[in-house]
Amino acid sequence: MIEENFQKNVSNPSQKQNSLETELSETLYSSMKDFVLSNPTWDQYKLINSALATFLVQNGCNDKSVSEIYISQLFIPSNAS
Repeated sequence: MIEENFQKNVSNPSQKQNSLETELSETLYSSMKDFVLSNPTWDQYKLINSALATFLVQNGCNDKSVSEIYISQLFIPSNAS
């Protein structure tokens, strides 16, 4: 399924969003849920986008769109302690 969506995005770059289905460890899921519930400016989609953009930029991705997502998420306040 991930491969299908990736191929669709590559063949149609004007597409803005894709669906992603994955399995997470219980620890990651629980931490993500707790973070989102305690930070009303975040949701699961914003969190996943932010995490992926951060990973990609820190590992050498030079795509301008990914960099924009990375930079914009740096300025989103959270209520995390």
